Amino acid sequence: MVPGHKHGSQIKDDEQYEALRRKGLSKEKAARIANSDRSQSARKGGHAQRYEEWDKAQLYHQARKVGISGRSKMTKGELIDALRNH
Repeated sequence: MVPGHKHGSQIKDDEQYEALRRKGLSKEKAARIANSDRSQSARKGGHAQRYEEWDKAQLYHQARKVGISGRSKMTKGELIDALRNH
């Protein structure tokens, strides 16, 4: 563990990580945000389609990519909710 880091060297911004965890974000999502390069993450990217515009197969593949379990039994609406809350 790195001195001054509660969560070891894998978390770049402990303070931000803890604030995100208090807000209820998962450990994985909080770590991803706390470790992101702020100068890059503040930029706007392109326009992505809303999940409602995706077909169920696209949603399923995205859920698989991010590791959502139980996805094979989910409806389109459940896949959308799971992806948004992952």
